[in-house]
Amino acid sequence: MASAELNCSICLSLYTDPVSLRCGHNFCRSCIVSVLDAQEAAGGYSCPDCRAEYPERPALEKNRKLRNIVERFSSTQPDMEETRIFCTYCTKSPVPAVKSCLQCEASFCGKHLSRHIKSPEHNLVDPNVTLEERKCSTHKEVLKYYCPIDAAFIYASCWADGDHKGHDLEPLNMALEKKKKELKPVFETMKSKRKEVEERVQNLKDHGTEQGQKSARLGNKVAFLFTDLRKKLDDVERRIQGEICRQRNQVLRSVSDLVEQVDLQVDKLTKDMNHLAGLCNITDPLTFLQDVNAGDISDGSCEAIGDVGHPPCVDEGLVSQILHRGLGNFADNLIDTKIKRQFSVLEKTDILLDIDTAHNNIIISQDLRSASYSATSQNRPDGPKRFKSCQVLSSRSFSSGRHYWEVDVSQAKNWIIGVAEESLERKVNGNDSYIGYNEKSWGLMFIKTFGFRHNKIYTRLASASPVRVVGIYLDYEAGRLSFYQVCDPIRHLHTFTASFTEPLYAALYLSEGSIIRIME
Repeated sequence: MASAELNCSICLSLYTDPVSLRCGHNFCRSCIVSVLDAQEAAGGYSCPDCRAEYPERPALEKNRKLRNIVERFSSTQPDMEETRIFCTYCTKSPVPAVKSCLQCEASFCGKHLSRHIKSPEHNLVDPNVTLEERKCSTHKEVLKYYCPIDAAFIYASCWADGDHKGHDLEPLNMALEKKKKELKPVFETMKSKRKEVEERVQNLKDHGTEQGQKSARLGNKVAFLFTDLRKKLDDVERRIQGEICRQRNQVLRSVSDLVEQVDLQVDKLTKDMNHLAGLCNITDPLTFLQDVNAGDISDGSCEAIGDVGHPPCVDEGLVSQILHRGLGNFADNLIDTKIKRQFSVLEKTDILLDIDTAHNNIIISQDLRSASYSATSQNRPDGPKRFKSCQVLSSRSFSSGRHYWEVDVSQAKNWIIGVAEESLERKVNGNDSYIGYNEKSWGLMFIKTFGFRHNKIYTRLASASPVRVVGIYLDYEAGRLSFYQVCDPIRHLHTFTASFTEPLYAALYLSEGSIIRIME
């Protein structure tokens, strides 16, 4: 990273105690505090870089990452005024040196270096701050030898009468080549390891890309699946709504016909009532009786309104029948729809417990799905299949295919659930026979803490709420055993990968006061 990128835009120097605003720009703490203080007097706050405005004085977040980068950068930058070496022979103006001679104790620019004595005794090195560190502290002569026994740089006299007397010395050039030769296999090993690491990084990137593509494909599959489901549900709704509309129209037509019939009766009654009312106004007896005898007067016993028939009603029972049949067909087609969209169907495998494997402190329910701990021994006869530890296996084994079952552990204090191979040791009363504590079994467990275990290796899992029902999915050929938290929220807990070589059984371990049930 260039040093300009590490400079505060306010003071134009390397960041000191860098902090960030919400907009993402960084400043020295003291610089931005001064700016905010000045803005406070003006009645508003904004970022000095992007002018993003803040209704209140913005909080300053420490940027530890940037601080560490600045510190690393500063530690690698030499003080140029102190470390820059200039040519000894350029007296008019300083010219940076490209080499220093240990013999001459002088430094040379490119021009003067071409005139330097080309002799093996005149050892050229990169420019140094001082040549004193290249000299023997005792004899004040240039160091020419290396003592591999003491890992020290010495002058010839140090070997003759010093602490290195009798040691085999190596000229510095020879020691250089020898050490380079020794470091070459180390370098090759590191190179090989770096290649492995790079391949691992690439594999991780490829895996990330693959999983990203897989999630996109899966998302599309889910979208198409629900499009199909919505279409089928819409068809069911259309049929039901169509039947309701048909019945409504039929009822409305019938009611309209009945209203028309009743209106005719009302008109006839009104006419007869008006005629009678007119007769009642006649005062001459003879005329009245003649009109009564001559007229067609109803006696009021004409068809009553109720005689026109009862209006029909919407048949809710028929609608319910259509709904029931439609949803039934929808449910029947769910599996076909899932298969069409290439989703595996997780139908529950029928799992029953094998009482011949159950420890004598385990009571097996009559339907062979529930195991509960009892302090009283059941005194069952011993056999080769029975556990000495408080465990039980299923009566059914799996040596191929995909299988799914659910286990209710809500009434268990301490528990282990999982699968075990047929050859799991059963006559040991202790950890070695427990599910997950050996290479023959794999288990999810809650014993003081929640986690999963295989071959004695335990990994703890975090859970925001107690796990009550666990779904177990076994794909034997793929070598995958997955555990899921079934109750909301539904989540994946862990997946074991292995090469299964023996038949596998569903396995349970439970402690005192516990009940575990295989769900139907």
